[in-house]
Amino acid sequence: MAIDSDVLVVGGGLAAITSAIAAAREGADVRLLSHKASTLRQASGLIDALGYVPATEPAKPPREGPPTAGRELDRDEWPDPEGPLPDPYEAIDRLPVDHPYRVVGTDALREGLGLFDELTGDAYRGGHTDRNALVPSFGGSVKPTARYPAAAEAGLASDPRPTLIVGFRSLTEYDARAFAGRLEAAGVPFDVAGAEVEFAEAFRTDTKITRFAKALDHDEVIDGTPARKALAKAVGPHLHDVVDEKGGVDRVERVGFPAFLGDGAGDEVRAELADRLGADVFEIPMGPPSLPGLRLEDRLYDALDAEGVRFETGNPVVGIDAKSDGRIATVAVDRKGREVPYGADAFVLATGGLVGKGLDSDREGVSEPVFGLHVEQPADRYDWFVDDAFGDQPYARFGVRIGEDGRALDADGEAAYRNVFAAGGVVGGADAAREKSASGVSLATGIVAGRQAATEATQ
Repeated sequence: MAIDSDVLVVGGGLAAITSAIAAAREGADVRLLSHKASTLRQASGLIDALGYVPATEPAKPPREGPPTAGRELDRDEWPDPEGPLPDPYEAIDRLPVDHPYRVVGTDALREGLGLFDELTGDAYRGGHTDRNALVPSFGGSVKPTARYPAAAEAGLASDPRPTLIVGFRSLTEYDARAFAGRLEAAGVPFDVAGAEVEFAEAFRTDTKITRFAKALDHDEVIDGTPARKALAKAVGPHLHDVVDEKGGVDRVERVGFPAFLGDGAGDEVRAELADRLGADVFEIPMGPPSLPGLRLEDRLYDALDAEGVRFETGNPVVGIDAKSDGRIATVAVDRKGREVPYGADAFVLATGGLVGKGLDSDREGVSEPVFGLHVEQPADRYDWFVDDAFGDQPYARFGVRIGEDGRALDADGEAAYRNVFAAGGVVGGADAAREKSASGVSLATGIVAGRQAATEATQ
């Protein structure tokens, strides 16, 4: 006996959650199956729409042809990638025709971001405008992004106020002085300095980020001093470290910390630190483990609960039952070594791309392992990549192709199955890393796939 629902979403990240909520709001009974923990906890918490329209490297010359045939341009002959883009919507028409934004349409991106704004409420900023914001990120770069945590708001790169970047001697992977130097080299319009301070040195190495956050949440007493007061005291001597372009000393007007200023009580922690320091306080999004990502995951999974979406984690889909009418009837789910059938009237595949293991690759090619969907790719493996590591890598755009209604397509451009839709990183056509478009693609394709799956299921 199958475990049935109207719509079954396979995946657990932003695209899967968006699809599930969009389907539920259309009146469908929705279940979400995630094999692994959501990738949101590894992400920065920033929501990108489109930051760049990358230059495209010309095709490689045929290996059997003369050296001048279809010559590759040298790196310095390429046009520079366009960006960072002030307005992501204005650049969508310049993307390839098979890019997900071109396929599902600009309105899908607007609606996806609108749904995100509704689900995250006052925890995020950026919904008041179509324009990107420039947010300093972990590597010292400035990233164009459409939505950003409220905790990062005071750190926007467009703000000219003198800034101190704080690091901790016990966090060796985060060098505040180097970070500040890279921001300065990037041409930010503010004076900036970095300082390394001592704080809670006794915390275990493997738990520092979450341990810092909890200590600040609860204002734990550390070496006789409440944690928030101790942190402000450590930072205080560096509030005049910023040197302006004339060699004078600026008093810091804002202070940036690695993103661990509390978990449940982050607003309270930042407010108290700002009061003690006499400067605005902001968080800098970091790599994994990412507290902004974990906070976002918690909020979105709470939203699933509120919409009545049932979800399960840890059980992979290992097979399908396809019917002669071109539909999938059930999928087989591995539950502790026992295959259990899950039935639905419509399915959404949102398992991620090559990095998220939603696509498999080996010497035979790239494949989609859940439904066996077609993944468009050159037959010659030498055409999967270009020699320049920073070039336009064809493999970055590999994935399942979709129609304007989000249905997964076969090699001929027809629906692979009448009731299977795809969303997020598993969808091909975008070079999300270069474009800074991963979250936007997830939201745009997710809202389309979810709505259309609900329509398919309930008609």
